[in-house]
Amino acid sequence: MRDDRRIHLVTAGGALTAAVVGALGTRVRTRWYRELDKPPWQPPGWVFGPAWTALYTLGAVSADRALSGSAGPDRQRLSRCWAVNLALNTGWSWLFFTARRPGAALVDTALLEVSTLDLIRRTRRIDRPAALLLLPYAGWVALATALNLEIVRRNPGLPGRRPTTTKQPRRRESP
Repeated sequence: MRDDRRIHLVTAGGALTAAVVGALGTRVRTRWYRELDKPPWQPPGWVFGPAWTALYTLGAVSADRALSGSAGPDRQRLSRCWAVNLALNTGWSWLFFTARRPGAALVDTALLEVSTLDLIRRTRRIDRPAALLLLPYAGWVALATALNLEIVRRNPGLPGRRPTTTKQPRRRESP
């Protein structure tokens, strides 16, 4: 199989796999999620499907262009960075919705933003238009990170998070 066809299959397959695995871990209809205190600026639920479809498509096209325009160690490094980014992206849904660990998901999404910015930087060296295709993704991940942070802040009783006010038991004095 020609190298460019293999790259097309890998980038399309990688994006599709990440989208499906992430979707399998997303549970927005659970009572737990519905009862979270969410900020009023959270986008409506119907926005997420089309947004992620567009972002995964842009990411796959970007990766395809950049990987096709690179070779040897540069291509290997870029492939690893892209794979790590997809794994972080997919992991967020499982941490937040399935494991119900918004604090851990916050760490994941912050790392995802760093990974995305690094991916843009690396891609820009190879193919500037491919790097530009990733800018909406970086913006969306920044919004997701801010939203995740706000959910953690608004819900102090979540696992792994200390309540904002803790009552200390009274000490009994000896007679």
